[in-house]
Amino acid sequence: MGYQGRTYRFYTGDKGFAFGDGLSYTTMSHTSCRRHHRRCLCGSPTTIRAAEECVSVEATGDHCEGLAYDLHLRVENMGAVVGMHSVLLFSSPPSVHGAPSKHLLGFKKASLAPGEAGTVAFWVDVCRDLSVVDELGQRKVALGGHMLHVGDLKHTMNLRI
Repeated sequence: MGYQGRTYRFYTGDKGFAFGDGLSYTTMSHTSCRRHHRRCLCGSPTTIRAAEECVSVEATGDHCEGLAYDLHLRVENMGAVVGMHSVLLFSSPPSVHGAPSKHLLGFKKASLAPGEAGTVAFWVDVCRDLSVVDELGQRKVALGGHMLHVGDLKHTMNLRI
């Protein structure tokens, strides 16, 4: 039936509510403030085959040091009442190595008065947060487009050699 019993990360059927959706008496909006990519993904010839054969790289080694993504989001209370809001950052990796359709990278809480705006920041370590486990149980960083999303706000980050 398409459901393998492995949490929201792999479920592909119809959903009444997405994971993380909640009830609120107010409406919050998200906008991207700043994205800063610290380094490009690189690797040595011994660990990376030709680009057309390579769908992922090891999630350990020198190419992972300092490889991070700084993401700042503006959250605004558009409603008429005070609201506490959980900002959930998800990633949808490329479809390699049986990767999940999406997974939670982190969350931040924001308490905002009506009309008030605030900023939340996420630090995404590429090799730790955007890696998947391959068929042999090794942690790999999938090459290609990783979709980062918070609510309806989406941003694609392309990882390549």
